[in-house]
Amino acid sequence: MLKIEKLTKIYHRGEPDEVHALSEVDLALDAGSFSVIIGSNGSGKSTLLHTLLGTIKPTSGKIMLDECRIDEMPAYMRSRWISKVFQDPTRGTAPELTVLENFRLAALRTQKKGLQIGMNRSFREEVAEKLKGLGMKLENKLDQPMGNLSGGQRQALTLLMSVMDNTKLLLMDEPTAALDPKSAHNIMELADQINREMGITILLITHQMKEAIDYGNQLLFFKHGRIHEVVSGENKKGLELSDLHRWFTS
Repeated sequence: MLKIEKLTKIYHRGEPDEVHALSEVDLALDAGSFSVIIGSNGSGKSTLLHTLLGTIKPTSGKIMLDECRIDEMPAYMRSRWISKVFQDPTRGTAPELTVLENFRLAALRTQKKGLQIGMNRSFREEVAEKLKGLGMKLENKLDQPMGNLSGGQRQALTLLMSVMDNTKLLLMDEPTAALDPKSAHNIMELADQINREMGITILLITHQMKEAIDYGNQLLFFKHGRIHEVVSGENKKGLELSDLHRWFTS
């Protein structure tokens, strides 16, 4: 479970341009849940994700992942359990390395690395099997440089690589924003499959209202650094786009 208590982030504290990016946010996510965050620019969505990652230090508050208080840990220690997928498809891969080499690095992400990174036949077959499930024929491109692939292909591989090891929490910050509609649909379906089949907790930010309606079992609406709406379960299934538009305009 992820539990956030009174999480606050204030920029330029005590100065004329003081900004409350997060204001005493309380949030509890069950293990294996899929939560979607929406809100206007500057509402605190990305700040929340970066405080979870450890790339932004909160002003106050507590973050617990299972029994660990992770807000007191540096980012590199949190990476044992937290993975991320961002908007830019190029951020999660090494373009000069092959697809297989990228997957091997991902598999060793939280482990000590020796002078050599082995890629035996068994690992090659394992990766090929994972890629076959994407339906993109990427299992035939294991030896191609990652930089030769399209943005949609790279984002799909980034998503697969992000859950190669002991990931408990997957953070996704507008992962479909730079993609065409078909590629965006593929990414969302893959995230949904990972959540259902692997039980990994997902927290996703999107500006695509249809994605917010169609995916996840909980919807959070951020406004002025606070959570203004929380809709879960059957109530979320009954939401319509007009409901979301009303939140933004009220």
